Amino acid sequence: MTDSTAFDWRTFLLRWSEEWADSLPDDEARGEADEAARRTRRLGFPPASAERIAAMEERLGRRMPPSYREFLEVSDGWRHAGGFVTLLAGTGDARWHTNESGLADEFEEYLDEDSSPEERRAADLWRRALQLDLESDVTYILMDPEDVDEDGEWAVYTWASWRAEPPERHANFREFMRAMHREFHRLRAHRSDGEPVFANDTTRRLDALMEEARLEALRGGWERAAKDLDEAKGYGRARSAGLGDQIRRLLGRTYMVYFDGLVTDPRYAPELLPLLVAEHAAHSYRDDSTLVFQLRGADDDLVSLAYATLGQVRDGTYRYTAAGPFGEAVERARELTRWGDTDGAWRTLMAALPLWEPLGPDHLAPLGWVADPALGPLLTPERGRELLSTPRGGQAGETPRPTAGLDPDDLAWLADPDPGNNRTSYRFVLVEGAEPQELPARLTDGNADETDADTDTDTDTDEIAHSTVLNEPMTFWEARRRSAHSRREFSSYDDRALMAVGRAGTGWSFAFDGDPAPFDRLRLVSPAASASAGTRTVVVWSGLRSQHGKPFFHLSVAQDGAEQYAFTYTDGEIQQSGEIPQALAPSRFFGDLDDAAEAERPLLEAVSEEFGASLPRHALMKGRLHTFTTRSWTRPPKDGEGYLVIRMHPPGTRPAEG
Repeated sequence: MTDSTAFDWRTFLLRWSEEWADSLPDDEARGEADEAARRTRRLGFPPASAERIAAMEERLGRRMPPSYREFLEVSDGWRHAGGFVTLLAGTGDARWHTNESGLADEFEEYLDEDSSPEERRAADLWRRALQLDLESDVTYILMDPEDVDEDGEWAVYTWASWRAEPPERHANFREFMRAMHREFHRLRAHRSDGEPVFANDTTRRLDALMEEARLEALRGGWERAAKDLDEAKGYGRARSAGLGDQIRRLLGRTYMVYFDGLVTDPRYAPELLPLLVAEHAAHSYRDDSTLVFQLRGADDDLVSLAYATLGQVRDGTYRYTAAGPFGEAVERARELTRWGDTDGAWRTLMAALPLWEPLGPDHLAPLGWVADPALGPLLTPERGRELLSTPRGGQAGETPRPTAGLDPDDLAWLADPDPGNNRTSYRFVLVEGAEPQELPARLTDGNADETDADTDTDTDTDEIAHSTVLNEPMTFWEARRRSAHSRREFSSYDDRALMAVGRAGTGWSFAFDGDPAPFDRLRLVSPAASASAGTRTVVVWSGLRSQHGKPFFHLSVAQDGAEQYAFTYTDGEIQQSGEIPQALAPSRFFGDLDDAAEAERPLLEAVSEEFGASLPRHALMKGRLHTFTTRSWTRPPKDGEGYLVIRMHPPGTRPAEG
């Protein structure tokens, strides 16, 4: 419940009047009424008597809501309510609108059978509301007698056609007038040369509030800081939006986040400009005309830097750097992300955050890393709150509890449906005691990694040169697009897997394919044995939830170049070889199941338990990892088996004759 009686209308209106009068240039042309208001420093009128208020209520047939009555008892009307209402009604001029404007009919044209009760009530507002605007810039002020709270307050709606927005709702008349006071401040905050400096008790209070909010944010009190900065932003105080946007961006919010007033400052551009550019790149569809608008006021050097950064963001080469111990942590974190340890990378950044140093007094937190293609995927709203809650920049405060890691310590998460239910088949290779960069040598046979080749040459020398090279880190879908673009030969018997690589927990590395080719048990050649020289390997290929063909699951384990055991479940049958440990015996999982998909999770849990390996979910789903192309997972065709080969020649070339 609100306490409307606690609001001091007299002080509020007097302060507003004096601020308005002091903001006017001496040589500005004004009408007689405004000039009189400037001389007397009063925007209001004499108070309405109890008799005038009673007569008004009798005329309108309704008792007025409390905050409007309290206003009338201090001022019977008001001049310059915000920037677009020149005169606001008092007791003698408030009237029912009764669709005088015809706007009810226009709003009703947009209604259909699916329109909500709220939308229908909004359209009817023009027939039932009390109109308070007398003179305005095509702006309507309507007080709704059917939108009433428990205190008897009527909601106030403002609407102007030139804003191209639905009517804006204010909880009551008091809140409407406070909003108009803020609007007045916003419009006066940016003065032209020669106009009076807009400084008064309100601006000084807000500037002091912003300074305390800045320090509070560095101490980790981001929630209080954000609230105070939003209040200052409502009054148009310089820097308030740029400060608050830093907090909003780390919470994962990007809409209308422009770092206004700070992004064009050379001190802060290295941190803030990449974020603005990255958001532009994500939504511009190569139309870069709006980027300059977001950088209005920037000099030519900064605009050039913006476009150079835009090119780096688009081609994935932007790299965030920072000074001091935090910068060193950034490099360590980047190295961890390239092998899938995003949880370790985040912990590395957070451990160094208390030592981070701002680029200037209005820099609240490190932000440029969010635009880095390797580090950006680390951010989640929860992690953003942890960062913002951590004292930094030389300020002391309470250290927050670390957020939970994003990666499970097993393989069972692969059985969880992913967004869109796209991951219904996958395969991976685990190699014990090997570094991720060693896997291409174990899983290729000298054929070129097509995603890494930058030329169209077909020489054996070039193919061998590319055979063990990892691609630069990228998302799996980016890697697939690049592979498809560069590939020149397609064979119905060839199944060279494009796989992401990384570390799979303690002592293991992995190669993972989240979108494998169709499974063919008769032609499958597991890479387990050939990849296991001097170590142990595990191969899993699951399609228990596959929407194409019969469900299947394959497991093979090899050591020192020889397969130890394997089994394949497909079409309701199990084929197995070697001495399979009881924990992995297929009969445990497929014995009496009506739905083979039910076996997926316990199978993956058993594999995790048996080998102590895991896969990094966050890196595989949202991160950027190195990739390479393996040798074929299927055997060559036998005599008499037909197959199809399609060769595509590079544009501008002709196939050799003969």
